[in-house]
Amino acid sequence: MTLENNINPFENYAGSSSLVKPRNMLLLLITVTVFACIAANMQLPGVGVLFALFFGVIYVYLLFTRPIIGLYTAVALSFILIGLGRYVKDLQVGLGMDAILMLTYLALFMKRFNERINWSPAAKDITVLAVVWFGYSLFQLVNPEAHSIAAWFSGRGVSLYMFLLVPLTLMFINTNRKLDFFLYVWGIFSMLASAKGIVQMKFGVDNAEQAWLNEGNYKTHILFGQLRVFSFLSDAGQFGGTQAYAAVVATIYSMAIKNNRPKKLFFVAVALLGFYGMIISGTRGAISIPLAGFMTFFILRKNIRVLGFGVALLALVFIFFRFTSIGQGNDQIRRMRTAFDPNDASLQVRLDNQKILKRYLASRPFGGGIGHGGVKAQKYLPNAFLSKVATDSWYVLVWVEQGIVGLLLHLFILFYTVGRASYKVMFKIRDPLLKLKTSALIAGMAGVMVASYGNAVLGGMPTGMLIYISMAIMLNSGALDIPEPAPELIKTTI
Repeated sequence: MTLENNINPFENYAGSSSLVKPRNMLLLLITVTVFACIAANMQLPGVGVLFALFFGVIYVYLLFTRPIIGLYTAVALSFILIGLGRYVKDLQVGLGMDAILMLTYLALFMKRFNERINWSPAAKDITVLAVVWFGYSLFQLVNPEAHSIAAWFSGRGVSLYMFLLVPLTLMFINTNRKLDFFLYVWGIFSMLASAKGIVQMKFGVDNAEQAWLNEGNYKTHILFGQLRVFSFLSDAGQFGGTQAYAAVVATIYSMAIKNNRPKKLFFVAVALLGFYGMIISGTRGAISIPLAGFMTFFILRKNIRVLGFGVALLALVFIFFRFTSIGQGNDQIRRMRTAFDPNDASLQVRLDNQKILKRYLASRPFGGGIGHGGVKAQKYLPNAFLSKVATDSWYVLVWVEQGIVGLLLHLFILFYTVGRASYKVMFKIRDPLLKLKTSALIAGMAGVMVASYGNAVLGGMPTGMLIYISMAIMLNSGALDIPEPAPELIKTTI
């Protein structure tokens, strides 16, 4: 194959030196002049659209030269898209995420337009599981209990994003440097979410957020006169869960950083702000993420002393919340403490709802259809039985929509991923730093899995997106557990 055939039409090798040529300089001047004239004759919204188009073109150019940017963009958008919907009415959040992921696949194809794409990095067991899970979701389109294709489309994220993200992650994140960059992007937006949450707590909500509360969300987000902070995420439950998730991962990951003080301080800051965000969210179930997450980490260390210390520490936390009244005057601590009360009224309501659903689903092994469960389904099926019973738990939602068959398949995928990744950490991975990095992701996922029994944390944005990417990384340790070449020898890849 000749050199000409390998040239990517989206890459420019001339660099800034090409401006020396009179033709290119003239073209640049004409472009700037036209842009200035258009902007001068447009009102402010029009200028904003013009700038958006300008930067959009630049972004697409960068995406098509380095498709991995699309994966990082998806992580960033998973944090802000739903919150943006409070300011931009009728914003199609799901379609925006679908678009960036499909554009990333297109960029990948164009990047390798003149050569065959090597899909072998994506040929992993986790990819097979993602395909099976998505295939089962497609089967739900012909579920005799399902009555709305629009409802299925609204709930497509339960499997579609895993199906799209897992192969992209396996193709792109194949070095420790790329893994670190993913964690940096995650950490930055986690800190921004906590910062926004602190602003809400200290100064109150803005007009758009107040309008959102007035739509009926105040019933779950203002309790006893106190705001449950939700930041720019979908709700307080997702905010508290994703911040606790970030805190666990960042705490453990910071232990893997030895000779880079700024980097270590960055992840320590992510952890501290994450824990604080968890507390101010008032999400009781989020406390189970650090409890289960750190317990998982202590087990992965295979060290009796570390495990003993960890168990003692977690026992003290449990005793603090379950058997003392210390800090009861603090609204956040008081609400967290109710998570340890087996007689809590909210818990009893959830258990009663599960009994009702159990009777209904006994003769429906494939569930009622994706998008057909819980109060969110009232938009499409206002009079359906399942739309009138709150699901609350992520697993209950999967059970209701995809039946016991779907729930067992989903649980198998989750436990298989955590189990196999744990085996790799304890017996296969040689690099001690990679052990800690992978352990951080396993611990965080284990915590989210436990918390998802009480709240629909796992399937929401950004937690679900982060989980799917992490699952691929955790089971791709073979590609990461190798010495990396010197920076000057690294070839630019996808």
